[in-house]
Amino acid sequence: MLLRIPPLDAADQRVLAEIEAHYAKLRNATGGNSADHRWEGQLRRQLVAGAVQGSNSIEGYTVSLDTAAVMVAGGPVPSGVPDETRDALLGYRDALSWVLQTPKMGFFTHHELALSALHFMMLRTRPQKWPGRYRSGGIIVTDGEDPMTPAYTGPDAEDVPGLMAELMDWLNTGDLDAPPLVRAAMAHLNLVRVHPWRDGNGRMSRCLQTLVIARAGMVRPEFCSIEEWLGRKINTLRYYAVLRDTGRTYQPDADTHEWIRFNLRAHHQQARLVWLRLERARRTWEDMTALVQRLGLPGRTVSALHTAALGRLRRETYQQDEGLSRDQAIRDLRRLEAADLLDSHGYGVTLYYVAAGRARDVDDTVVDALRTPAIEPYDT
Repeated sequence: MLLRIPPLDAADQRVLAEIEAHYAKLRNATGGNSADHRWEGQLRRQLVAGAVQGSNSIEGYTVSLDTAAVMVAGGPVPSGVPDETRDALLGYRDALSWVLQTPKMGFFTHHELALSALHFMMLRTRPQKWPGRYRSGGIIVTDGEDPMTPAYTGPDAEDVPGLMAELMDWLNTGDLDAPPLVRAAMAHLNLVRVHPWRDGNGRMSRCLQTLVIARAGMVRPEFCSIEEWLGRKINTLRYYAVLRDTGRTYQPDADTHEWIRFNLRAHHQQARLVWLRLERARRTWEDMTALVQRLGLPGRTVSALHTAALGRLRRETYQQDEGLSRDQAIRDLRRLEAADLLDSHGYGVTLYYVAAGRARDVDDTVVDALRTPAIEPYDT
C-alpha cells in the first residue's frame, strides 16, 4: 500500500494558482523563434547544472555551480574534484538528460525497467552498489547528526517488488486528476520511503519527481525542477526534517500534508527565482546587444559577453554556440579582452572568461533593478 495524496486546503489551492501564474509567464516568455530567444540558452544550461549540483550536494557530492556547468557541458573535470564526486555528477547528468527528453517520447510509459536504467546511469561506476538492481536485504538510513540512531528503516526486501509494481501502476493510472506538482511530490515521497536500492534512493526519488513534472508538460522541465532549491543548505535541512515527520518506518497511512506543502513552497519560490533569472538573461542580452553595437564589435560577440556575465565563458562554448572555427573564436575573445570587456582566468583546458568593465556594469545594473526580497507563499 502506498502513501496517499492528502486533501488540499484553500491555502494549498492558492499557492498552486500562484505557481501556475509564474509558469504561464515563463511559457509566454520562452519557446518563441530561436533567433529571437538566444538569451535562453545560457539560462537553461545553468538550470540543468543547478539541478545536477543541487541533488548531488544533498548526498555530500559537492562542487561549485560553475564546475557543475562545465561537467554538464562535457568539459574537462577540474583536477580537484574527487573521483566519486565526478562519477556521481556525470551519472546524474546522464540520467537527467534522459529525463529532459521524455516530454517528446510519445511512447513513454512508467515502468520499473526505466527506473532501473536511470539508477544504472547514476551508479554504473560503483558495481558494489548494485546499479539497476533492487536490494536483497533490509535498509536503514542514519541521521547525519547522530549516525548511531536510525532516522528511517525501509520496508522488508521481499515487499519491495510489490510496492514498486504498485507505484508504477499508480504513476500510469492513479490520481490523474490531481495537480501534476502534487502527483510528482507523492511519487518522490513513495519512492524514497520504499527505498528499493542499496544506494542512490534520494537522487532517484528527486529524479523521478522531475520526470513526472517533465511528462506533465507544464513548462520546460528545467524551469520547474526543484532539485537546485533542495540543494541549498537551509532547504536541505528542512527537506530531511519533513521526511522524518512522515515516520521512521514505512507507514502508508502517514499524514503527507506537510510534505505536499513543503514541495509547493519549493516550487513557488523556485518558479519566482527562475522568472527573475529569465528576466535578467533577457535584459542583459538586450543591453549587451546595444553595447556591442556602440563599440562596433561583431554581433556574434553578444553571446560571449552574455555567457561571461551570467557565469563563466569557455572558448569551446562560444565556438559551438556561434558555429565558429577555433581560430575565429580565439580572435573574438582576444578582441573582447583587449577592449576590457572580458577577464581571463586559468590556462589551457581550465581557461575561462568573466565579464569585465562596461560588460560587467551592464549586468550589474540589470541585477540591481531586479533584486527583490524572497516571498513565503503560505504567509498571507
